[in-house]
Amino acid sequence: MSAELPSAKTLPPLTPGTLYLVATPIGNLEDITLRALRVLRECDVIAAEDTRRTGQLLKHFEIAKPMVSYFAFNEAKRSEEILERLQRGEKVALVTDAGTPGISDPGERVVRAAVAAGLRVESVPGPCALVAALTASGLPTDEFHFIGFLPHKSGQRRKALEALKTFAGTLALYESPYRIEKLLSELHEVFPTRTVVLARELTKKFEEFLRGTPAELLALVAKRSLKGEFVVLVNGEAEAEADREKNTNSGSVQ
Repeated sequence: MSAELPSAKTLPPLTPGTLYLVATPIGNLEDITLRALRVLRECDVIAAEDTRRTGQLLKHFEIAKPMVSYFAFNEAKRSEEILERLQRGEKVALVTDAGTPGISDPGERVVRAAVAAGLRVESVPGPCALVAALTASGLPTDEFHFIGFLPHKSGQRRKALEALKTFAGTLALYESPYRIEKLLSELHEVFPTRTVVLARELTKKFEEFLRGTPAELLALVAKRSLKGEFVVLVNGEAEAEADREKNTNSGSVQ
């Protein structure tokens, strides 16, 4: 016999003085959770990476709450203000443009500050581009390394990739459409024989997974204009070695 879900009347109220990290849709609005909607409705204030974008989300779900901005260039000042609100007993919801706060988006700084101050932090889990891409990539999911965005400077990018050559698990990183061709060229130099998966426009109408070696994907990019933010996944050293052995054995039999 399955347990019954709690009704709205039996759900516990939000805890005063708590920072709620609320994951929001990365494209498809149906991906927002019931808990996320309740927290956004019942919190005292929403700290948003982009108040205009979050305003559209709130309008869609008919939620009216005061907002303050919280983004990369005002994190230090705004973190202090959020801590003051929490210490007064306010319930603060933190959201980014899309996805889970703190994953290549603002959030880590205020969380560390809140924890150091002995304040309560709760995660309201939900959409995350990394998880969506990894689980549907077809690459191993039992061990992976998330890099986020690589540095902009070529030398630093190459150094970061070189340091990952012996990692056994799947590599995962984010990239913009403006640098995807550059990244594929770098992957071709460092990981020429490995399988790469490009996941773009996740959860949206034109969601697409492209798979192949860096050279094969470079040839595709040369023919097509690929838009949208990318999650890029690279099979790890252990998987690549297994593929090489398989290909070698197959070749010896023929």
